[in-house]
Amino acid sequence: MGGLYVEALIDVDLDVLWERTQDPAQHQSWDLRFTSISYLPRAEGAPQRFRYATRLLPFLWVAGTGVSAGERQRPDGTRVSALRFASAHPLSLLREGSGYWRYIPGPDGIRFLTGYDYRPRWGSWGALLDRLVFRPLMGWATAWSFDRLRLWCERGTRPRAALAHALGECGLRLALVLAVLLASPVVPLVLGPLAAVLAVLLPPLPGTPAARRCLRTPPGRTRDPRLLTTLEPA
Repeated sequence: MGGLYVEALIDVDLDVLWERTQDPAQHQSWDLRFTSISYLPRAEGAPQRFRYATRLLPFLWVAGTGVSAGERQRPDGTRVSALRFASAHPLSLLREGSGYWRYIPGPDGIRFLTGYDYRPRWGSWGALLDRLVFRPLMGWATAWSFDRLRLWCERGTRPRAALAHALGECGLRLALVLAVLLASPVVPLVLGPLAAVLAVLLPPLPGTPAARRCLRTPPGRTRDPRLLTTLEPA
């Protein structure tokens, strides 16, 4: 699969990581891309169907549906889940897509990684908007969310608290830049741009989620799990 790739190394028990990523209530608490996720009724042995929604504005929601399946016990000790998803909402740039999560235990923790791709709507304009804005934003949001999950698993930092840490740190960095700009009529011309660059480039505090901590390029060739081929369209 081409498209987006994100990987995080998380030092946590595999069962805990599986639960926090497979349970809808826990998943939606740390994943910035979704506001709500809920399972739909299913027949015994059938793949799990679900509904997701993202709030763009206080009274504007974009919703979609999907189907997923997972392999919790595999001969090599890894786990995998796969999904297909789609949205018929006219304001959703994302028309349909598919992806997977892999859980690979190792001596330093679990390599938790995802690969996914999708088709945008709105024709050529949608493709351009996706390439320039939406796809980079989705990659960043996925990586930021993975590090938010890591902090929850390793440090016990609840997702809401991690978001508060991030907002607080962003506010502090902005305040420092403004303080430099307002210091005097002359200082901003020299130190203003430097302060702005430092505010962006300085590493985040250890307890603040950061997309830069995640791997964004696969270390080698990647293949879709066979499980993905068994799923029908969402």
